[in-house]
This record gives sequence, C-alpha cells and structure tokens, in this order.
Amino acid sequence: MITWWQSLSTLMQVMWAITLSASLVFVIETILTFIGAGGHDVDFDVDPAGDVDFSGGDGNFSADPSMNLLTFRNFVNFCLGFGWSFVLLEKSIGSRALLFLVSIVIGILLVAAVIWVFTWLSKMQQSGNIDVFKSAVGCEGTVYLTIPSERKGLGKVQITINNAIREYDALTDGEALQTGVPITVTEVLNDHTLVVEPLNPTII
Repeated sequence: MITWWQSLSTLMQVMWAITLSASLVFVIETILTFIGAGGHDVDFDVDPAGDVDFSGGDGNFSADPSMNLLTFRNFVNFCLGFGWSFVLLEKSIGSRALLFLVSIVIGILLVAAVIWVFTWLSKMQQSGNIDVFKSAVGCEGTVYLTIPSERKGLGKVQITINNAIREYDALTDGEALQTGVPITVTEVLNDHTLVVEPLNPTII
C-alpha cells in the first residue's frame, strides 16, 4: 500500500484522498440516514435573509424540489462522482483538461440524480395518510435549518410523527432557533409549515 501510494503523482494522491474521504463520509451519512440519526448531518445553506447555516442531512428521505444546492451532502456527492470518475478514467483520457471536465460533469450529474431521488421519495411520503393537522402539534424534533426570530422567515425542522422522521418548513414566535436546537410543535399553519418553540424554553 505504501509503495503504491508513493508511486502516485502529487495530483493523483490528492484525488485519491478526496475520493476516499468522500466515500467514507457517504457511507457514514447513509448509515445515519437509515438508523434515523441523519438529522445531525451538516448543510451549508445561504438564505435570502443572510443567514449561513452549516447544518443539514435528514433522518428520512424528505426533500423538496427547491432543495438548496449548497449543502454538505451535495458537496460530498459531487466529490464522490468527481473523484471516482477522475481516478478511474485517468488512464483512459489522455488530456488532463478533458479529464477534469468529464469528472466535473459526472459529479454534477450525480448531485442532480440524488436530488431527484430524494425529491421523488419526499413526494411519495407526502402522499401518505398522515394528517399533519392532527398529528404534528405536540411532536418533538430538532431544527434542521436556522429559524429566524419572530416569524421573520422560514427555517426547517425535523420531527417524529408516527415513528417516522419528517421535515417541514417552520416559523417561531420567539428568538431565532439555531440548527440542532430541540423543539416542539405548537401550531400547524398548512401541510408544509409549522410553528415551533424550543423544547425547554428559558423561563425568566
């Protein structure tokens, strides 16, 4: 192994490092998703209000068609497609520039495919028989993307309904709620939007 590594050029060492790291993170994310712990994943989200959140992945297959492209999960998926394409096609494509281009395109296509799959699975879930108006109030969960204070903007939460982890847009009446904060649902505005408060609000 050491001999093989030392035989690689600096560029190929870097590419293998990216590829193997992305593969390891992808496996960990997949395991966390299927055991329902994916809510502690990380996203890099920039919203119109100027908030920047390094928060992310989901403990289920929830996603909406407007899924932000700038997420840690998508970054890992891109590196996965880009890295494996580069190292596997390195001897088949003589031009470095063409190899980079092909690898980038494959990385982007992989990200697009994953977003499509998650969006499709989300639609399948939403077509289920859960009545959010009856089931969501009182449910507990965590903040997925930061929720601005005093209903000034939407964030996202993941809550457990009928033993399934689901993702919804969320507002709060109090102070801003950061990613990872435990919350409880106090009101349902529509099929996709909830009002939440901290699970253990500070009482003064």
